[in-house]
Amino acid sequence: MRKRNSEKKRHAVAWVNKAEWDQVLEYLYSKDCALQRFALQRISAWKGRYANSTPVAVECTADLVRCQVLDRSGQLGGEDLVLLYGAALVRFVNLITERQQGRTARPLRRLAGNLNIPEWVVDLRHDFTHRKIPTLKWCRKGCKVILEWLQQEYWSRQLGGGPSEDWESQSDAEDEEIDLKHQEDALIAKQKEMEAYKNARELLISFEKEQYQAFDGLPEGKEKSFWPAPLDDMSWLLGEIKQFALESSDLLTDVLLEDGFLIPTVEQLDTLGCDTCDDASPTEPRLPQAFLRFWLPLLKMLNSPTFIHVLLERLFVELKLLAKEQNIHRAFYISAWISQIIICNSNKYEYHFETKVQKKARMKDRIFVNRIHLRWQHLLSACLDAPCVSTPHLLQLILDDMEHPLPLETRQKLLQLCFIYTQTAHSNNVDTSPEQKQQPIYTLESLHEKLQHSWRHSHPWRPTGDSEKSESSQEYKWADVQAEKAKLLRGSPWQLCVDKVLWKNYPLGKVPGQSDDPSCLMVENYSTMTVFDLPVELESNTAHGAPGVSAPVRTADGLLWNHSDVNKLKSGLQLF
Repeated sequence: MRKRNSEKKRHAVAWVNKAEWDQVLEYLYSKDCALQRFALQRISAWKGRYANSTPVAVECTADLVRCQVLDRSGQLGGEDLVLLYGAALVRFVNLITERQQGRTARPLRRLAGNLNIPEWVVDLRHDFTHRKIPTLKWCRKGCKVILEWLQQEYWSRQLGGGPSEDWESQSDAEDEEIDLKHQEDALIAKQKEMEAYKNARELLISFEKEQYQAFDGLPEGKEKSFWPAPLDDMSWLLGEIKQFALESSDLLTDVLLEDGFLIPTVEQLDTLGCDTCDDASPTEPRLPQAFLRFWLPLLKMLNSPTFIHVLLERLFVELKLLAKEQNIHRAFYISAWISQIIICNSNKYEYHFETKVQKKARMKDRIFVNRIHLRWQHLLSACLDAPCVSTPHLLQLILDDMEHPLPLETRQKLLQLCFIYTQTAHSNNVDTSPEQKQQPIYTLESLHEKLQHSWRHSHPWRPTGDSEKSESSQEYKWADVQAEKAKLLRGSPWQLCVDKVLWKNYPLGKVPGQSDDPSCLMVENYSTMTVFDLPVELESNTAHGAPGVSAPVRTADGLLWNHSDVNKLKSGLQLF
């Protein structure tokens, strides 16, 4: 193979002699548009002789030079030039890297790097293909850099001897060798990943077996939430899991979030004597005590800041993926783990006044003791990107625990928007300050809340007997409620309808008695009147100007326009 490659190759060329080649090269890279056009014509003749065997570098050079000629001529606009440059740039990157591709696709950036093509040129091609079209300035810059690259890598190399295109392709044997090597590397990496995944599952399953054995050894009279201390035989197992986490924390986190581990199955919950998520509150998810203490020995051993960051980010990613699925069970426990981690990291004011016994009991169920500096802005964005029933609760925890909290008004508005978007009721722990109560009405629930608040203040509670609940009192109460609603809606675009209408029978945007014909919205009776027929009102002698400014008084006798100017202004105007 080497002997065949070392032999001198002969090519049939399309140019007459070396003098024609040198002339075309000189004219292509000149600043004179006329000379460049002559060179493009000669290349067109070469392409007719070459048929489909024209060198790729020659075609790309001709395309880019043609863009420069049209740009300097001023015949095309900016958008047309951008599209013209874009086609030439995309064609250059695709053709140059095409022969570098083997049987398996490889990134264009890597192939371009092997050919010493700047990476930003490949990014420019990617923007033309998939993103926003770049500006004309970047197109001209890319064209200039590519022409310099072609002159250095192709045209200059042809001056010393016969044309050779070894720079733009490799031999078939070399391509096959590279492809086989890449396939072998990918296969080895895949096997290593599968082995690591299998080891992670085996380690976690062994941990679960040890914990279930300890759980079965509990006395019958002892509560199941009081989990025993880990056995000494488990120390080596926890050490193996910790070592695995140091080598591949991402893979271990992915396995932990599979069903059967941190996301328990119904059988596991029954074994531990825990209630399912159907019996718990989805708006404020909390982990069952026995299930939390089941995993505490493992999580306390992995409580490094790096692992906690990876686990939190992975939990939010899973919660975002579940937004399109109806997996309530999985979403509940993922939200519960996020809540548990943030609560462990919280440093609330009320904790400062607890006794030593209370603090010891609280620390017993914490995954980690020392406070960790979390990426609060990233967590806030991840929480808002994963809307679910538990999002307001998680958002409240993040806003309360941030080291540099947002302004109070911003937090209140953000929480209110979150309640509206997730269609959940307001929590009791949300601050209902006077500023928040004066906020506009967004939903029907907010109207009911304001109405109840106003009713409690205006009608204090007092015990009433059955005799007072007469029909007249109910009518008065209903009238007061309607009046209160009308008062709250005053100044808003909403109006109160006192008629008893079954609104479920009418679609949104339609009122009773409205016809389905859209022409009913047209004005039936109207008349036209020209401007000449309008009565002219003389302005008052009193000038309504700014204080201290003497505005000129305009009267009917002192117009600023003459009669012909007024006729021009009035001509063609009609009022309906």
